[in-house]
Amino acid sequence: MLRTLALILAGGDSPALGVLTADRTESAVPFAGKFRIIDFALSNCINSDIYNVGVLTQYRPRSLHEHIGVGKPWDLDRAQGGVRILHPSPTPEGGGWQRGTADAVRYNLDFIEEQSVDAVLLLAGDHIYKMDYRPLLRLHEDSGADLTLGVHTVSPHDTWRYGIVTVDGDGSVTRFDEKPRRSTSSLASMGIYVFRKSFLAETLTNSKATDFGRDLLPKIVGSTRTMAYNFQGYWADVGTVQAYYEANMALLAETPALDLYDPEWVIHTQSAERPPVQLGDAARVEGNLLCDGCQIEGTVIRSLIAPGVYVSPGAVVRDSIVLGDAWIGPDAVVDRCIIDKEVRIGAGARLGDGEDNTPNSDAPDRMNTGLTLVGKRAQVPAGARVGRNVMLRPRTGEDAFGADKTVASGRTL
Repeated sequence: MLRTLALILAGGDSPALGVLTADRTESAVPFAGKFRIIDFALSNCINSDIYNVGVLTQYRPRSLHEHIGVGKPWDLDRAQGGVRILHPSPTPEGGGWQRGTADAVRYNLDFIEEQSVDAVLLLAGDHIYKMDYRPLLRLHEDSGADLTLGVHTVSPHDTWRYGIVTVDGDGSVTRFDEKPRRSTSSLASMGIYVFRKSFLAETLTNSKATDFGRDLLPKIVGSTRTMAYNFQGYWADVGTVQAYYEANMALLAETPALDLYDPEWVIHTQSAERPPVQLGDAARVEGNLLCDGCQIEGTVIRSLIAPGVYVSPGAVVRDSIVLGDAWIGPDAVVDRCIIDKEVRIGAGARLGDGEDNTPNSDAPDRMNTGLTLVGKRAQVPAGARVGRNVMLRPRTGEDAFGADKTVASGRTL
């Protein structure tokens, strides 16, 4: 196999995820209860025998840094290779804040040049999938390509959301269109690129393009040897609230498309030691994913409950995602909500309340399906009423709710 350096692009802010990325980069957002989104790219690397990994960070990286540490859960705590976290910093030449994915890689060309590798594998750190990169690298090597793109077939109705790749009969890429209004192709770029090392350095040195999908790929595809590798497995871009919710909830299916229990392809993560799940005498659970350290005294139906969550007696959690160490008070109701870490919901409070589906006033294009988001460490007072398509910012206090303790559908607090 080609000697390969993997670079995971993990610096995005992703405003489309609302309050979930207010305090963390998208790659550090929890997924499936116990994981972080970046765990999938990191685990894919080591499961593909790639042990030389760089993580390119920028926006609010602290949570990501703490999660990755020295890389021990992924066997990346190594003297040779291993994982390096590459964060931008000001330089005398004016370098600093990176303006896009291509700019982020260009900023690290010195690091890339120091590596004794043949190929550079660029990976989006904000997608959910299990993929063996070795067949992709073999195709790149055998075809003599300068660049190989990982692609995945999407619905023709969704092509406007992605970079769309057009190929000829032998898999050569003839065209790349970033988020086209119309397209005859339904092959979406996965944000996975294999570059010949020297070609990557030459291209970025001679170009001012700041983003691969928007600026660089449409220009170089067609003028250089570019191949497409069609990945047939599960792949999800969870860059919107609705996509994130759907990808999590899909894990509750009888046979999920994403198998997290495959012993041949383990998804590794950094996790604290916690006791087993505890179900109280009056607990009722149905169709859930419950993580270590949960204590369920109430009712939980079709929900994902992260480590350390406490659901009090009489409380009902339905069709929701509740992240680590949240506390749901007695007789509270949580319906179609995403509750971030360490949130406290008071007794008798109702979140996702009523039938009013008014879109969120700050994000009407992406908060319009009835989901309510509660930011990290927010406190919802006892007896509060919170409607649908609501966003509560991180650390919102009880005093923000006013005397009537009501947040109407579509509001941001």
